[in-house]
Amino acid sequence: MSQKVVRFGLVGAGAIAATHMDAVEKYPGSTLVAVADADPEISKQVSEARGATGYTNHRDMIKAGEIDAVIVCTPPSTHRDICLDFFEAGIHVLCEKPLSIDSASAREMLSAADAAGVKFTMASKFRYVEDTTKARNMVRDGLIGELLVFENCFASPVDMSSRWNANPAVSGGGVLIDNGTHSVDIVHYLLGPISELEVIEGKRYQKLPVEDTVTMVLRAQSGVVGRVDLSWSHQLQRRGFVNLVGSEGVIVVGWQASAYCTDGKTWMKFGDGYDKVQSFVNQTDNFVKAIYDEEELLITSDDALASVEVIEAAYDALHGKQWQKIKYDDAAHRAGSVGYGVGATG
Repeated sequence: MSQKVVRFGLVGAGAIAATHMDAVEKYPGSTLVAVADADPEISKQVSEARGATGYTNHRDMIKAGEIDAVIVCTPPSTHRDICLDFFEAGIHVLCEKPLSIDSASAREMLSAADAAGVKFTMASKFRYVEDTTKARNMVRDGLIGELLVFENCFASPVDMSSRWNANPAVSGGGVLIDNGTHSVDIVHYLLGPISELEVIEGKRYQKLPVEDTVTMVLRAQSGVVGRVDLSWSHQLQRRGFVNLVGSEGVIVVGWQASAYCTDGKTWMKFGDGYDKVQSFVNQTDNFVKAIYDEEELLITSDDALASVEVIEAAYDALHGKQWQKIKYDDAAHRAGSVGYGVGATG
């Protein structure tokens, strides 16, 4: 790899930004030189702690001319305008998920990046988890036979009452666009494109203006069926965050460890599970190498756009509420048996 060091800026010094900054500092091919946050106190505190120049406006960061690339960690509704400013300045952009709150903005961003000749990708940490890559290779090598079922779960109680993620004007929706963007990207990485889906909303336990629990059922173009469970309000006790079920075995990508079973009883460990910082370092490595044209971006323009388009389709499915009403045969009930008929509720 080139011995040059990419000078990074970061916009939006919230919670996720800390891990991005840790990764940039840990990776030998990058250095953090600038931080921008609209809150002057946060900008000052974070920039001083990181030994970087602090700004309260990303445009001032651009004018200073000290960065080669930037990581955008602001709320989704701001991504389009901020990214377009950096593209115009010829600066490479790694943008936090979701890429945008609508596909029209996503297409505009991708087109502008292409016209400017800069690298542009979406941050999606689970694709960079080493065990996720190992699992993908195992499936391709036929370890568990033909892949039949995919399961993914991102469910953990989090108080969202005062967070921007639950403000639809800022976030674009609720848990579906927030956690679900990760899910969609993992599906694309492991299964390929999605052909159809259905989404059912659970009980709004937190009384938010957006959904806090959903279940998504999908089918990939390959025919593999998937189920995705997302929640900010409950914990699901699953062996891993990704389960891959094949005709001859099962692969589990876990939080603490990852394993596979091909005989129905013996589990073989193949990895240590989710390592958040390392996944961000892997992401930084791919982005920096792509800047120097030493490798392709793992999350391509098509992948990034697909993540937005699929989430849009998921909200269409959620709002469509295509439940089927069960019509009981009363006579059969009286006779001690049950006969069913179904009809769309619309």
